[in-house]
Amino acid sequence: MLDLTNPAGCNCLALRQAARHVSQFYDQFLAPSGLRTTQYSILARLQRRGAITINALAAELVTDRTTLGRNLLPLQRDGLIAIEPGESDRRSKEVHLTAAGATRFRAARKAWEEAQAQFETAFGVKRAMDLRALLHEIATEEKIATIEA
Repeated sequence: MLDLTNPAGCNCLALRQAARHVSQFYDQFLAPSGLRTTQYSILARLQRRGAITINALAAELVTDRTTLGRNLLPLQRDGLIAIEPGESDRRSKEVHLTAAGATRFRAARKAWEEAQAQFETAFGVKRAMDLRALLHEIATEEKIATIEA
């Protein structure tokens, strides 16, 4: 039987600890670019998708709007993103990648690729791929999202 008083038996704690550990690892590689993993993820999403509303970006990153706002502020301050009224709904706000943001993203991508390669060397390419698939399944699992406490 699972000992629920033991922190090692908590799925949430184990996932959060692993996420923090891996984030710190990637942050070391990204540090010379002046970006953290959360900021890099935002720029990567904008590079791939183009302009997107703040609400849609928060949903895609599986974060709340307040946390996203805290991560957007330094990117906006540094001129890497622009936040403008939405095209179709002027009440909404869209996040746009600026030319400076695209340049910073390209520079940081090399560091990210090195972190990715080193992680896969240490963890194993197949295990890393399986881990990403499992984590994606967890992140998109409707049964977990709809459970009421």
